[in-house]
Amino acid sequence: MKYSIVAPLVLAASVIAAPANIDKRAVAYVTQTVIEYVNANGKPVVSEVTTQAKGVATSQAAATTSQAAATTSQAAAATTSQAAAKQSSSASSSGISGDLSAFSDPTTKFEDGVIACSDFPSGQGVIGLDWLGFGGWSSIMNMQGETSTTCKDGYYCSYACQAGMSKTQWPSEQPSNGISVGGLYCKGGYLYKASDSDYLCEWGQQSASFVSEIDDSVAICRTDYPGSENMVVPTWLTAGSSQPASVVNSDSYYVWQGGKTSAQYYVNNAGVSLTDGCVWGTDGSGVGNWAPVVIGAGYTGGVTWLSLIPNPNNKEAPNYNLKIVASDGATVVGNCKYENGVYTGGTSDGCTVSVTSGVANFVFY
Repeated sequence: MKYSIVAPLVLAASVIAAPANIDKRAVAYVTQTVIEYVNANGKPVVSEVTTQAKGVATSQAAATTSQAAATTSQAAAATTSQAAAKQSSSASSSGISGDLSAFSDPTTKFEDGVIACSDFPSGQGVIGLDWLGFGGWSSIMNMQGETSTTCKDGYYCSYACQAGMSKTQWPSEQPSNGISVGGLYCKGGYLYKASDSDYLCEWGQQSASFVSEIDDSVAICRTDYPGSENMVVPTWLTAGSSQPASVVNSDSYYVWQGGKTSAQYYVNNAGVSLTDGCVWGTDGSGVGNWAPVVIGAGYTGGVTWLSLIPNPNNKEAPNYNLKIVASDGATVVGNCKYENGVYTGGTSDGCTVSVTSGVANFVFY
């Protein structure tokens, strides 16, 4: 299990019945929520982790930029090549919807040492989060857990991908204190890959979608993981529309201290704007980490696992109902819905289904 560097206080612990002899165990701490999928023998299969309090410090150095770094940045801006211009564009060019059609792979490889750290590399699935105030980045952190508002030397600059995709960049060696770090690495004023993938975003399994049958939009906010673990990565589900869910292949995706990980979303009430909902919320705000519903999605051993659970910070029912159902031709094992404030198919602490073939839908109704 994942523990914060701050001594945790257990608030709740429960085991939820799940199909195929797999349980979903949720443990909420003052500092973090840890969700584990475990098999019948209690062995973890997939884990989801979300920080509930910011256990990292912002150093004074994060608020300042040295004269040498500024000079390097100016030189980088003056010598940006055509390749950099092709890869880097304003975050508003494609918006949070991204520039790729669903499950269409990126085609332009990211080139190390070409784009300046002062530029944000939107496109090819990468989307900018301008409302956070980090120049489009989802978070900026070094290996000591110190944060910055600008992407600068020695820091990993984490980014978001469009709905259905996940970032591919994080250092293989992670901090020993348990925090996660992800993103592109800034060195000598330029951006460098932190992992082997030539592309910054990748599609997950094509096994789950968000579907709206309601008359208002919903801000569905994935955690920036590995990274700050704040729920800032957006999926904007407009009334009557659908969007792909990010179902990471937990057998090959980011590993936290030897354990497999999955995608985790915080789902706001319908009508909450994207910029108000996909943020670190405040106590009682009902948004961000205080949103009423948490969704989990992961794929391992040929099976997709999808879950609905209440947020330990907010036990109020959302202003919609939510269920997981099979699309035409799909096979879903189990029953899971949250209707009128009551979970069906599990316990009061949520429910889980497995998808053995086809696509399941998270339906808002």
